[in-house]
Amino acid sequence: MARGRQAEGVDVPASEMKKWFDSNYHFVVPELDNNTAFKLNYNKPLEEFNEAKAAGIATRPVVLGPITYLALAKASKEAEAGFEPISLLSKLLPVYKQLLTELKSAGAEWVQIDEPILVMDKGADFEDKFASAYAELSPAAPKIMLTTYYGRLDSNLKFVAKLPVAGIHIDLDRGAEQLDATVSAVTSGSYVLSLGVVSGRSIWKTDFAAAIKAAEKAISAVGQDRVIIATSSTLLHIPVTLASENKLTAEQKDWFSFAYEKASEVATIAAVASGSQDAQVAAALEANRSSIAKRRAFEKNSDDSIRKRVASITPEQYERKSPFSTRREAQKKLNLPKFPTTTIGSFPQTKEIRQARAKLTKGEISEAEYDKFIEKEIENAVRFQERIGLDLLVHGEPERNDMVQYFGERLDGFVFTQNGWVQSYGSRYVRPPIVVSDVSRKGPITVRWSKYAQSLTSKPMKGMLTGPVTILNWSFPRADIPRALQAQQLALALRDEVCDLEAAGIAAIQVDEPAVREGLPLRRADWDPYLKWATSTFKLATAGVRDETQTHSHFCYSDFDDIFPSIQALDADVISIEASKSDMKLLNTFKRYGYSNQIGPGVYDVHSPRVPPQPEISQKMKDMLDILDQQLFFVNPDCGLKTRGWKETEASLINLVEAAKWARQQYA
Repeated sequence: MARGRQAEGVDVPASEMKKWFDSNYHFVVPELDNNTAFKLNYNKPLEEFNEAKAAGIATRPVVLGPITYLALAKASKEAEAGFEPISLLSKLLPVYKQLLTELKSAGAEWVQIDEPILVMDKGADFEDKFASAYAELSPAAPKIMLTTYYGRLDSNLKFVAKLPVAGIHIDLDRGAEQLDATVSAVTSGSYVLSLGVVSGRSIWKTDFAAAIKAAEKAISAVGQDRVIIATSSTLLHIPVTLASENKLTAEQKDWFSFAYEKASEVATIAAVASGSQDAQVAAALEANRSSIAKRRAFEKNSDDSIRKRVASITPEQYERKSPFSTRREAQKKLNLPKFPTTTIGSFPQTKEIRQARAKLTKGEISEAEYDKFIEKEIENAVRFQERIGLDLLVHGEPERNDMVQYFGERLDGFVFTQNGWVQSYGSRYVRPPIVVSDVSRKGPITVRWSKYAQSLTSKPMKGMLTGPVTILNWSFPRADIPRALQAQQLALALRDEVCDLEAAGIAAIQVDEPAVREGLPLRRADWDPYLKWATSTFKLATAGVRDETQTHSHFCYSDFDDIFPSIQALDADVISIEASKSDMKLLNTFKRYGYSNQIGPGVYDVHSPRVPPQPEISQKMKDMLDILDQQLFFVNPDCGLKTRGWKETEASLINLVEAAKWARQQYA
């Protein structure tokens, strides 16, 4: 499902992969149709419950709720017109009943059923489905803790508080304002209220005083026996423990709390809330007060030069000097053909590249030796692109460990963990940087490598940067100042880098913003402020160049229908967007809005090792060109090629180039 299969006469593309709500975790989208039949192949929650039980540990099994599962699924290509996955609820519920019955029979007192769809506007569409589903599930199940996270229930609380469940969990990190309404809604009933007072998304220590105050408010209304202290969400989104961090300073370490430490925080707050405070708890409270006070004192130390620069930003700095039509004429000096071919930026990070980076870190090779190795890798990437006939080249990014970490390590204001790995999907983990203070650029970051790559070829070279919104969304941000201000600081640092690239002779510069969509608030009422600062910071980073310099940006996961005007407002000369694995959903967006600048909708999926045949790519281009202006069309993959092997990369890109040649003949 996640990788596709191309072997033994089978050629099946991978399923679509999307971000899990507004996090950086991914899930594979279920594809359903009218004839889908469900059955319980393997009761994993039951097996794990029994394993823990055998070890003498009482646990609360966790399963994803049926409404959220169907709400996140999509109609397969085989589905009849108008089919909606939620119509399969009656088929799915018997499987859930079987799973829950087996848990109850095994002795599970509680089961946690996650329904995060309830914190989104569309949750209201399923009010009747929730009522009927839980009326059917509750008699067969252990006591149900209906769990919501990543946001607030808002108007959905009205019907949630009537569902036949034993408890309700709310997120008081992303939805602190919902406490009073939720307490009021459950006071007269018998619900157990689980309070997510410890953030499952943030690495900052919990302010015990604020968390205890929230707990006491709920306890005073419903009683101690009906309140549970918990994390706001799963701890999947943060590193495991601070215990393995040896390079953070003592001051820095005192600011943070990872998963193991969050669990201890929950226990401490629960002890205070339940009146079972002892000397150990008292010591933990005092240590927390001290930590929070020290952090607050540090936060007052801002960098005046950075703050003054942000305050002096003018409206003109957000806009290119000329409209796109003028810029497009100026950019003809790039001498790109019709249907120009390019890639998104990265090429395979081979074992040899990773080994060289590790040797440098361990001191086994010198900086000069490592640089020589990177130069050779860049030369190989350039020669490869020339050989297969790509038009707009990239240097391949062999020097970069991660598209966010690499930049964070070269900016002031960040700190880094040694072992702070967080799962992104499957076996892929990332080590997010942490923003701790005002951000600025120490010096040029990418100029050396892009300039070197351009010196190797007469074809245009594209400089590659990660955008301010993506750096922020894929880092752990500060909690003391608005995200918008942090993004502005990042944008100014990147603006300097963009201008330096241009001065070094780089005529095309890509500023990637794959995380723009995932950062969108889950409630539509909260969208406008976010979209305003996300759009403006991208423009601030990119608008300082001449008309002749072509700006690019890349976006992943093409659920852009609702925010397309904001994407257009970025005013990038060229955008590339994931399109191939979304069954061309993007085309419907173009039908509605159109697009005035140049665009490269991804013509093949890079998250699978499958090699797309040239006729398949050509057909996708044909479908796209029924809607898009052929004069504005770029040909590129869906995303970067960092995680692919060279064998499938070469075969796929050769087919891409051949498809572009076909299009030049077909649309001559």
